[in-house]
Amino acid sequence: MTKSVPSPVVFEPEFIAGLKDIFEEKIPFNRLIGLRITELEPGHVAGRIDMRPELVGHFVYNRMHGGVISAGLDAMGGLAVMAAIGAKHMEDPPLQRLHRFSRLGTIDLRIDYLRPGIGSHFTLRAEVLRLGSRVASTRMEFLGPQGVLLSAGSAAYIVS
Repeated sequence: MTKSVPSPVVFEPEFIAGLKDIFEEKIPFNRLIGLRITELEPGHVAGRIDMRPELVGHFVYNRMHGGVISAGLDAMGGLAVMAAIGAKHMEDPPLQRLHRFSRLGTIDLRIDYLRPGIGSHFTLRAEVLRLGSRVASTRMEFLGPQGVLLSAGSAAYIVS
């Protein structure tokens, strides 16, 4: 007897549109920093922030403010958890899965600033390392325009 291989999870357009709306439009701070989702898969997510004068933390070097980097990575870690939860409950309709995120919250966050945040735009990536019944652990990256790692993060989120 052969084992059946589980098919890869593919999110419905309605679920993707709902997550993007929550993340990009309904969370005012994400909108303020211009965080946009560029990739949304069950195993990983990615986003982008374009540099603007309002995001500068060091005016002499036109360097991005560390708080923007930290908040962006925190948001991406949360989005990765949302995607993992959405993939775990594919038997539920998309709208019902979107309602599962009301209790999601950051309980621990660590950011390592490795290089200055200087560039025209930045890529943010995140993945879930472990999704438990109460807590999820994530790893995040903040990359410069040439793909150089500028900051790295890890976080824990309450999911129940």
